Amino acid sequence: MSSPLQQLGIAIKQQRGRLGFSQEQLADRCNFDRTYISMLERGKRNPSLLNLMRLAEGLDITVSQLIEEL
Repeated sequence: MSSPLQQLGIAIKQQRGRLGFSQEQLADRCNFDRTYISMLERGKRNPSLLNLMRLAEGLDITVSQLIEEL
């Protein structure tokens, strides 16, 4: 079974794919470094609430939509 951080990473990657964004494009939209996006998608980072909010905005969804399947 995947950890919640790995599940979040999968959700981020899936939504990014739906939008057709590269990690770099998403990072630019969120004002993050591309390596941070990579680490999130691999479940290696635990984002703060504020970063989750920025990430959801960059993915054109709400935080609740992003984490609904965790």
